[in-house]
Amino acid sequence: MSWARIARRIRVPLSFVVGVLYCWLAQPSWLALAIGLAVVALGLALRAAASGHIRKDRELSMTGPYAYTRNPLYLGSLLIGIGFAIASRSLWVVLALMVLLAAIYWPLIGAEEQYLRSRFPDFESYARRVPRLLPRFGVGAPASAGFSRDLYRQHREYQAVIGALVVTAILVVKIVWLQGR
Repeated sequence: MSWARIARRIRVPLSFVVGVLYCWLAQPSWLALAIGLAVVALGLALRAAASGHIRKDRELSMTGPYAYTRNPLYLGSLLIGIGFAIASRSLWVVLALMVLLAAIYWPLIGAEEQYLRSRFPDFESYARRVPRLLPRFGVGAPASAGFSRDLYRQHREYQAVIGALVVTAILVVKIVWLQGR
C-alpha cells in the first residue's frame, strides 16, 4: 500500500488527535486570535469558493479558484491551519502543521494529481498553466464562472466553518481561563 493511500486513510483520525493536542498546547492571546482569525477567514472563503466550482469525478475544475491554483481546497486548509497556528502562539503547533503538510497533504496532492492525469486528458495542459499550490494570478480560466451554491452544500463545506467556530470558542475560553489564573 502506498504512503499516499495510507495518508488518505489516517488524515481525518489524525486531525482529531492533532486537534486535542492543539487545544492543550495553545497559549492564545486576544491579539494572536484576531490576527489568526483573519487568516482563517481567508482560508474558509477560499475553500467555500473552491467547493462551489468542483464537480468531483465528472469534470476537471478550472474556474474560480482553480484558475489560479490546482489545489485551492488544500491551500484553504493550509491557510486555516496557519491562522490557528498563529492564534495558538505555540511553536509545537507550528511544527505539527509543517509535519502534517509534508507527511500527509503533499503526498495526497501528488496522488490526486496522478488520478486527474489518468482521468482527464486536459489536465497536463492545465498543470502547465496553473501552479500546484501557491496561486499565480493572471493565468487560467475566468475566475467568476460557474460557482454553485448547490455544490457548496453538497460538499458540506459549511462543516469547515462550524469546525472553525468550535476551535475559536475553545480558544476564547482558554484566553479567559489563562487570564483568570
